[in-house]
Order: sequence, then structure tokens, then C-alpha cells
Amino acid sequence: MTTLLDRVSAWHRPMMWTAGLMADMTAVSLAGLVLDDRVLLGAPIWLKPLKFAISIAVYCVTWAWLLTLLRRGRRLAALVSTAIAMIVLAEYAIIVLQVIRGRASHFNAATAFDATLFTIMGVSIATLWTATLVLTILLLRTEIADPAARWAIRLGAVVSLAGIGLGALMVGPTDEQARSMRDGTFEGFVGAHSVGVADGGPGMPITGWSTTGGDLRIPHFVGMHALQVLPLFALLLTVLARRFVRLRSGVVRTRLVAVAGFGYAGVVALVTWQALRGQPLIHPDGWTLLALAGLVVAVAAGASWSLAGERRRAEVSVA
Repeated sequence: MTTLLDRVSAWHRPMMWTAGLMADMTAVSLAGLVLDDRVLLGAPIWLKPLKFAISIAVYCVTWAWLLTLLRRGRRLAALVSTAIAMIVLAEYAIIVLQVIRGRASHFNAATAFDATLFTIMGVSIATLWTATLVLTILLLRTEIADPAARWAIRLGAVVSLAGIGLGALMVGPTDEQARSMRDGTFEGFVGAHSVGVADGGPGMPITGWSTTGGDLRIPHFVGMHALQVLPLFALLLTVLARRFVRLRSGVVRTRLVAVAGFGYAGVVALVTWQALRGQPLIHPDGWTLLALAGLVVAVAAGASWSLAGERRRAEVSVA
């Protein structure tokens, strides 16, 4: 345990300090949910700071760990990661400031001050994506001994980068907002989470994702967290290999990781398509279910091929 703590303490400090601060803000946000009964756009006002604190903490800890795997470009990666820590702290500070003011932080252009804050957030998000792109490129060039882990990390980083980029789908004005700008009835919001319905309507517990229309936060969230899910899947395969002989083959684990990466990217594409059609996650139509069934069949076939291929090779070796 001491050795593990020593290793973690040596991870990129600005990232880890940011994660620690977000852990504190998670507690603050939970207290806010209990003590502050204000509601904004249909959700408790402290719910957004809570979700962002958790997401930022997970993001920072993950990249702080990934930076330890780099063999080249460490100085550049450290500088970029420090910049990322500053960017997410600035964005989070704006979110909390707007909560204190009782104002929406995202898409809010109702006043010059609100619009300035959202513009700063927009620039910070674009900069965050660019900085993450730099780290992803450095990671793609890094050789990792275990091929399954190598491909899990590479695929996770690429899909995560795409997931962050999907946030751009929320920024443009909706058709209604564009019309209001033209006819002089503009109400102060540019962009939206929801598709086909107004933000602030009925939503799922905790996430707040719309239950009456599409929600672009879903592909954004699912895509971002490929960075954690796929490496954890590779780790799970390594653990299961102690019990299942067939998984002890590095080739099998690598193939399964590749299939998982394909499946995960497919899920991101599917929920993006679903959201853009104004369809709630929990009320898929026939086309969505058909696409999901096709994806499941493809992943199952890929997994079967991965396992059967190693069995055939073992049989040939015995013969």
C-alpha cells in the first residue's frame, strides 16, 4: 500500500491537486444539494457543479496516470497537462460563480457579463480539446509492453477525444433561437443540451438527461469515458486470465480489446444519432433498436472469432 501511495504521489502534481480540489468540491456540492433548494432549468442548482467536479476529478487522475507511461515528450506533456489543470479550474470557477449568482453557466448570453463568461468557457473547452489532442498524440507514440493494454489505452484516448469534441454539437443556436434572433424575441440563450424539446424539461434522475427529447450530453459523456472504460476492460481481462486459460494468450486479449473498442465507438455513434434525431435514450424507436441489435451481433461475432481463433491455433499446435 505504501509503495502504491508513493507512486501516486509522484504523478503529475497540478493534475492531482486539481483532482483533490474537485473531491472537496464534490463534498461542497453535495452539501449545496441538501442546504440550497434553488432549482435552475428544472434541476437542483448544485447538481451541475457536482457532476462536473466528479468528471474533472476522474479526467485528471486518469491523465496523471497515463503521463507516467510516456517515454518521449514528457516535458511537453507536463506543460500541456498543467495548462489543462488551469483550464478546467477556470471553467469550474465560472460554473460555481454562476450557481452563486443563480444564473445558468452554459449557453447564457442574456447579459453582457453572462455572455462574456460563456465565451470564456467556450474558448477554454476548445483549448482543452486541443491540449488533449496533444496528449493523445504523445500517448499514441508510446510503446506499452502488453499489446492488449496498449490498444485499450490508444483506442480509449481516441474515442475519448471524439467524445469531448461532440460537445461542440451543443453550442450552435437551435432553430427556435435563430428565429428569435431574427424577429427580436431573443431570450438570452444560444445553444442547448436537448434536441426537439427545450432544456429544463423532464429528465432522468441524477444525469438530468431528457426523457422527452434527444440529449447531446449523452454521446459527450459516453465518449469521454472511453478513456477509463477500455483500459479497465483490458485490466479485467488480465485478472480473468488467472481463471480462464484461453485469456492467457496476449493475442486473444488484444483481439477482445479491439472488438470492445469497435463496440464502444459504435455505441457513441449510436447514441449521437439517436440524440440528433430528438429521441430520448430510454425511448428508442425501431431503427435505433435495429442498429443496436446489429452492433450487438457484430460485437458478439467479433468476440467469438477472437476466442475461437486461439482455440484453432492451439489445436493445430497439438496436431
